[in-house]
Amino acid sequence: MSDLPNCPSCNSSFTYEDHGLLICPECGHEWKAGESDQHDAQLVVKDANGNTLADGDTISVIKDLKVKGTSLVVKVGTKVKNIKLVDGDHNIDCKIDGIGPMKLKSEFVKKA
Repeated sequence: MSDLPNCPSCNSSFTYEDHGLLICPECGHEWKAGESDQHDAQLVVKDANGNTLADGDTISVIKDLKVKGTSLVVKVGTKVKNIKLVDGDHNIDCKIDGIGPMKLKSEFVKKA
């Protein structure tokens, strides 16, 4: 087996080296050998007030949010504990009491 690191984007073990770059055939991510640990450090998510959010923070919703496909609404002031930051349009993964797992946009929350 090779001693190449797993892909920092998708954690695939099928990485290979090509002209000094490491490449993941599953997600197409390319990186240099020393950059593998910096992927998560580059993710910066800010709330509606400009405060930087981090994994495990507690946030508060600043606007009523309709839950798509249901008649449920996440009310203003709902506190959400232990968030997880992810890449994408909806950049907060969380679990809201009474509703369940959700993805939220950081522009509709503030750090509590």
